[in-house]
Amino acid sequence: MPYTEEEGGRLNNFAQEPKVYQAEAPDQKQQTLYIILGSLAATLIIGLVFVAFSVST
Repeated sequence: MPYTEEEGGRLNNFAQEPKVYQAEAPDQKQQTLYIILGSLAATLIIGLVFVAFSVST
């Protein structure tokens, strides 16, 4: 672990930094999955809004 010593003998413990990497673009299969999950999420939200509106009136 990386320690640094300050004046007066105090030690500072710094977190270990993760390795940095460049993100890769999603492939066709992942893009299709994102579209399916996004449409399911939108359907769920629309359904919840409809139920909330129906119950409140």
